[in-house]
Amino acid sequence: MANRLDSLEKILLMGPGPSMVHSSVYAALAKDTIGHMDSSFIALMDDIKAQLRVLCQTKNSVTMPMSGTGSAGMETCFVNLVEPGDAVLVLQNGVFGVRMADVAGRLGADVDVLEFEWGTPVIPDDVVKALGKKKYALVAVVHAETSTGVCNPVEAIGKLVKEHGALYLVDCVTSLGGMEVALDHWGADAFYSGTQKCLSCPPGLAPISFSEAAIAKLKSRKKKVPNWYLDLTLIINYWEGNSRAYHHTAPINMNYALYQALHCIFEEGADRVFKRHQAVHDQLVSGLDALGFKMYVKEGFRLPMLNAVVPPPGVDEAHLRKQLRQEYMIELGSGLGPLAGKIIRIGLMGETARKENVNRLLAALRACL
Repeated sequence: MANRLDSLEKILLMGPGPSMVHSSVYAALAKDTIGHMDSSFIALMDDIKAQLRVLCQTKNSVTMPMSGTGSAGMETCFVNLVEPGDAVLVLQNGVFGVRMADVAGRLGADVDVLEFEWGTPVIPDDVVKALGKKKYALVAVVHAETSTGVCNPVEAIGKLVKEHGALYLVDCVTSLGGMEVALDHWGADAFYSGTQKCLSCPPGLAPISFSEAAIAKLKSRKKKVPNWYLDLTLIINYWEGNSRAYHHTAPINMNYALYQALHCIFEEGADRVFKRHQAVHDQLVSGLDALGFKMYVKEGFRLPMLNAVVPPPGVDEAHLRKQLRQEYMIELGSGLGPLAGKIIRIGLMGETARKENVNRLLAALRACL
């Protein structure tokens, strides 16, 4: 029987994720598997926690990767911090804000949604008005909205949330590793991310972080966390302390890969990594403008790692993406929700954020057009 893996093509991943992976991360994945309770693996777990705290700029002891993709990180934050009847405010300007509200609603929360036009950022003045009308237990926002390419003002929002005594939850799935994430400075009480974006690690782990206030909320719950697999009251005992309590079999080799991916960032220097993302973004914007493409998001609110692009008049975005994939082995992303068919999403994440990759894409676009 033929092995289908032998026929897989090498694709330049320039969509909204996953991103390209460094060869050293692939090598880490191929290391021999050891036991999830082995002392060597526990030492590696401690190193990963320390790496994440540095990259996230936080002193939170509960900072670690959950077993699962970024969506598992989102579920972890909500199932541990939300109980039936809790008032939750979701600041929504894209698909992933919609998902936040959905998850909170499934947990029986009293969910209010403050909506903003897709392609525009959350407006802090509107948040102030909403917070003044009701006492919220939790306020949630997406830092880097992957569906639109918008960067939300999480620092300004965090100050407002603290003034009203709510817990503050920030989605950093797309931003972590590609731009500064400063949890303690922002006043973020809960955070989640994913490995497959700017960390340039295959999908499979979801870094999370909980502040002391978030842990206090967790410990004061009236009922058990409704999801056993993501229950931090149990998982913390596996990730912390001198003796570790078995909870589930962690994905050993994925943790190898995350460790190496974080090592790559620190080896290059986080600030240099962030500057590299911004530089290739500027390169892409300039090149696309010359070809007649327009940026969907106004300058000043754009993400460097996720670019929402409007094709030139008369260009069918779906046909263009298909041609790029079939003839040039380049993957781009489509629009989601109300932006489906209207924009193309171009990812410049992690290892994908290289000048040579932008040059290759621009050359392919010129040929297609």
